[in-house]
Amino acid sequence: MDITSINRAVIEQFRAGGEVEGMHRDRLLLLTTTGRRSGEPRTSPMMFHPDGERLLVIASNMGAAVHPAWYLNLTADPHVTVEVGDETYPALAETTTGADRERVWAELKRAYPFFADHEEKAGEREIPVVALTRA
Repeated sequence: MDITSINRAVIEQFRAGGEVEGMHRDRLLLLTTTGRRSGEPRTSPMMFHPDGERLLVIASNMGAAVHPAWYLNLTADPHVTVEVGDETYPALAETTTGADRERVWAELKRAYPFFADHEEKAGEREIPVVALTRA
């Protein structure tokens, strides 16, 4: 499975405004970060969960032992661009911590039980939950 090709197709379908094959468009956003080494924009499609004024994205990486590249990019530069629905806007990405993370992580696992499986697979790695706030 070539994730890069799949992501490219999802990004094209999303930006075209139609259905996104195999995904729920209403739970999908495009997150553009700045490559921590290249300095180039990097766009990743991902599921999101609304939390008040924030959108939450989860760096589960399907339960891999390492963080996804997009997460490492935003830890180097938290200024991101969000495309959701018909909107595109600048946002600030912040990894949730403490009681906030505990609350949202419990909520996410209740709403989407597969995250509990990802957590188990990740082992020692704590899966980051990132809050995106409109800048």
